[in-house]
Amino acid sequence: MLRLDFENTPKNEVLATQTATFMELLPSHQAVLFSDYGKGGLAHVSDMIARAVEAGKPILIDPKGSDYSRYQQATVITPNRVELQQVIGTWQDEADLQTKVQNLRQQLGLQAVLLTRSEEGMTLFDAQGRADVKAQAREVFDVTGAGDTVIATLATLVASGMSLREALTWANRAGGLVVGKFGTATVSYEELFA
Repeated sequence: MLRLDFENTPKNEVLATQTATFMELLPSHQAVLFSDYGKGGLAHVSDMIARAVEAGKPILIDPKGSDYSRYQQATVITPNRVELQQVIGTWQDEADLQTKVQNLRQQLGLQAVLLTRSEEGMTLFDAQGRADVKAQAREVFDVTGAGDTVIATLATLVASGMSLREALTWANRAGGLVVGKFGTATVSYEELFA
């Protein structure tokens, strides 16, 4: 795993180095995960997505901002309700939501959009339609890192050969486990598959 954080917008030379490092690491990994924190670190994400697509790697993105065009051809993006609303606007009902998300998915050439819905669970929109998973009822102590846990679990399981739909339930379970812990928490293999 490679994580690069920048508090200030990085210079072009730094980003070029990041892309070169990405290309060196790409062959030895089974999936690519980008977490966009909206700080400029993914200014070249379109190029990296194109390279990952050429290499046949699944690409999972935790998006930011109101312009998702830079994520074209990714496998899946995982916005929460607020993040998605910034892109597609408000929706009147579930049918309107499905229409708007499917239009976005097709427009960007994505295999899927996974909408994380807090206490309502998650909804995966793909070519087959939609798959809903309900949040697992538990006492919530801290939501810090829940979205990161969901996409990391999804990426790990997709890298191991599961389809997005198969991995969805496990990613939802992992997110539910971390919100039941204080602070930034992890989920062990034993906890997830118990």
